[in-house]
Amino acid sequence: MGKPTGFMDIEKVDRGYKPVSERISNYKEFVIPLTKEETIKQAARCMDCGVPYCHNGCPVNNQIPDWNDLVYSNDWKNALENLHSTNNFPEFTGRICPAPCEASCTLNIIDSPVTIKSIECAIVDKAWDNGWIKPQVNPSKTNKKIGIIGSGPAGLSAAQQLSRAGHSVVVYEKNKKMGGLLRYGIPDFKMEKTHIDRRLEQLTAEGIQFQSGVELGVDIEISDLVKKHDAVILACGSEKPRDLAIEGRNSDGIHFAMDFLPQQNRRVGNEKLEGAKEIIADGKHVVVIGGGDTGSDCIGTSIRQGALSVT
Repeated sequence: MGKPTGFMDIEKVDRGYKPVSERISNYKEFVIPLTKEETIKQAARCMDCGVPYCHNGCPVNNQIPDWNDLVYSNDWKNALENLHSTNNFPEFTGRICPAPCEASCTLNIIDSPVTIKSIECAIVDKAWDNGWIKPQVNPSKTNKKIGIIGSGPAGLSAAQQLSRAGHSVVVYEKNKKMGGLLRYGIPDFKMEKTHIDRRLEQLTAEGIQFQSGVELGVDIEISDLVKKHDAVILACGSEKPRDLAIEGRNSDGIHFAMDFLPQQNRRVGNEKLEGAKEIIADGKHVVVIGGGDTGSDCIGTSIRQGALSVT
């Protein structure tokens, strides 16, 4: 704990946003990072709790007090190493995770929580800017072959861990580009796809092979994959939406979010829609049912497409 009184002396400050008029005119990220000095001050607010509830709140068990203290001490390289010990891709979570760690922060009981998500993102962004993130190749090979179905965050994380253990890894993806929900579900204004692309360069350099446009059950059968590999991992995610059995559900103009959002991501990524019926909000009055992250994505996308109103 670098500054024992930090949580009393320093007020919470978090990342800001570009003006609404500017950010709704494009699909680029609109969050304004904290400066290095601001990030160090915010890290000083961490209380280094004896029982850090942020660990419990974090789905990947990030060692949050540890890298907060390292940032406060201006030891960014060791902060990165600590962060990477539990999280393969903190630049993803630092942008799109809903930060249950902050809701779990002890300071949140009577004060504002530590800006954990912003600090996490600052660590890995600084690492990329300084060239600290490089391929890690295991020279000792096991001669075991692993097939992974799906190139979302689960598939890519599994691929990296298994490759670094010395196995030969092939990732199969039905879409043209790798990334799964990161690529096709999350709008670019929340996470630009350059973050995925540079990780894919790292993974390729680590020896992982990628085969896109290969759909399980269509282009290749699971029995064939099992024969070719010593183990097969299913990291397909779930694209099955929850429907509503209500009157009028089959009327024209009603769509699932995951029929709507990937189309815009493909437009931004210069991909063809390939025969799909185009869904676009331009000139329409839009109603979004559901107020979570997916609903938020639909709202932001509809506004950027030129919707007359969004409810």
